[in-house]
Amino acid sequence: MKRILIFLFLCGFLSVTGTVSAQSSRLHIGGYGEAVAQRMFYSDNPARYWYPESNKDATHGRFDLPHVVFYLSYDFGHGWKVSTEIEYEHGGAGSTYELEIDEAGEYETEIEKGGEIALEQFWIEKSFSKQANLRMGHVIVPVGLTNQYHFPTEFFSVLRPEEETAILPSTWHETGISFWGRTDKWRYEAQIIAGLDAERFNDANWIQNGSSSPYEFKIANQYAGAFRLDNYSVKGLRAAISGYFGFSARNSLKSDRYVNAQGEPINGSVTIGAFDAVYDDHHVLARTNVVYGHLGDSYTISKVNKKMPSASPSKRTDVASDVFSWYVEAGYDVLSFFPERKQQDQKLYVYGHYGYYNSMYKTVESISAKGWCEKTIYSAGLNYFPLRDVVIKAEYSYRQFKAPYNNEPTLSLGIAYSGLFM
Repeated sequence: MKRILIFLFLCGFLSVTGTVSAQSSRLHIGGYGEAVAQRMFYSDNPARYWYPESNKDATHGRFDLPHVVFYLSYDFGHGWKVSTEIEYEHGGAGSTYELEIDEAGEYETEIEKGGEIALEQFWIEKSFSKQANLRMGHVIVPVGLTNQYHFPTEFFSVLRPEEETAILPSTWHETGISFWGRTDKWRYEAQIIAGLDAERFNDANWIQNGSSSPYEFKIANQYAGAFRLDNYSVKGLRAAISGYFGFSARNSLKSDRYVNAQGEPINGSVTIGAFDAVYDDHHVLARTNVVYGHLGDSYTISKVNKKMPSASPSKRTDVASDVFSWYVEAGYDVLSFFPERKQQDQKLYVYGHYGYYNSMYKTVESISAKGWCEKTIYSAGLNYFPLRDVVIKAEYSYRQFKAPYNNEPTLSLGIAYSGLFM
């Protein structure tokens, strides 16, 4: 049934836009996808952080399709353009069973999205000039490095860097309005979008789940703003700052629960600031990203969420007032030592990665931070590009905790593509 619906969608899209042969310069079809195999040299017991001594010397493995995305875009002319992305996550399941860490290993049905197919982007854009473009619809929120550059050919690790994806939505997409433009040395973007849902915040992932909705619509009682500013002044270097601010406490179906001790409604303001940079020159590819986030009224949000009924989408855990993450990675194309090779577009990066994140970096006095929420990440590996749009990855990563928790090494293999089919 799903295949039939996708086929009908494509046929309908092509019938509106015209035949491919006649309109090939206006129609673009593409996408990206990843296939991953992993062996984790640690326990998958959801209680491993509560009983670390009893969960040593365990291993487990996984095969996964983290993201498979199909992209369609059509230029109507006169500055008007439509674009959409249809995404399958983890094979496209709309609901799954999970063993919940925060519920002593109980089975729980986890609703990841409202349907089996996620519409990651759908927007209509009016371009007035290179410097001024207005995009309206479902858009990517460009906060942090990975949200803006999330194709699998744009990061070294087999999976997206967890320093960002563990605390921020990824890929973060919301419905709203975006104004963006580009000059020779700058790119800028500002957005007005729906706010996050505080009911879905938690200790391990902070606001990550707050952008998704288990309903057939996105609650937008409160709004938010996001921005990004990129600079290209230095050859081979792109540096950027990005940020977000919005209220979250009244973006749930039962928002009247979010009141303080005096019975006054709270805002649950979310503030995020990020810096990222990418250097790509002289056969060196290096990236860095720093994120700091603050949640206002975290005590009240924690107190309310922990009392939610079991049928609620809430994880029912404490939430930190502040989070912090950063990482740096660098790779060198060793095939550059062989300039006479037949295929000059082949690349083989040997890379290293070092990072840190804490989803409970700071908490209010009455909330205790969980030690397992603080992690240091070491990883190293290879990225082989037989073609510009295809990459084969191998990675060894080491997630380090403070005592008494067990460290978590992982060996990962992956193959991915990203590009236009026509």
